[in-house]
Amino acid sequence: MQPVFEVRNLKRAFGGLAVTNDVSLSMAPGDRVALIGPNGAGKTTFVNLVTGNLAPDSGEVRLGGETVTGIDAIGRVRRGLVRSFQVTRLFLDMTPAEHVALAVLQRDGRSGRLFGNFLSMPDVMDEVGQLLGKLGLRELMHRKVSEIAYGQQRLLEIAVALALKPKVLLLDEPAAGVPQSDTGRIEQALADLPADLAVLMIEHDMDLVFRFAKRVVVLAAGAIIFDGSPSDVTQDPRVREAYLGSYANASHAA
Repeated sequence: MQPVFEVRNLKRAFGGLAVTNDVSLSMAPGDRVALIGPNGAGKTTFVNLVTGNLAPDSGEVRLGGETVTGIDAIGRVRRGLVRSFQVTRLFLDMTPAEHVALAVLQRDGRSGRLFGNFLSMPDVMDEVGQLLGKLGLRELMHRKVSEIAYGQQRLLEIAVALALKPKVLLLDEPAAGVPQSDTGRIEQALADLPADLAVLMIEHDMDLVFRFAKRVVVLAAGAIIFDGSPSDVTQDPRVREAYLGSYANASHAA
């Protein structure tokens, strides 16, 4: 199967320090990959490079066989590469319906039309209702974001991302800051993502990683030191030394 997402020999240095050091990675449709590593490993820089928010010193990013290294972030979104952020970037005075409707209109090239008219667009409202309904937010669709719980805001971010109809979805700690009582909703949303969608999730919660991922990639000092199955990652000596020592030992003892 042809990769839907490829990174080839990506490099980026700041002041002579290699933050992303010859990183190569590929994903096929339907992949569920977790990107983990210690703080300072270069995970955020890597995501900024592949999404077009930061230019690499060398290397290549490809989407669906097309080289997009020279294309800006908006162009990559239009080609199907969508990300969420570690901290929510929602508009507190807007409603969930408005957020998702705006994403739908942008995706279809209709955002130039008067945004306030979206309520009278049956096709848009049908899609908005379906997306918010799948994530348990339909009853809150006309409430301001400032009035809904943080866990629901994280779910809304996923809804906005899905409204853009991505081929590749990058999730930056989707459960960060969410109360333990609400993390089950996030996990269910992840489990319900389209089967053909390639998902790369950055996450520190190792229990969530092992429940979600079919494949784990470990980044340390800007380089990939492991790319394989969740069952093998805790046994890899380089990973244990760089990141998973206490977790791996606890898991092994259990």
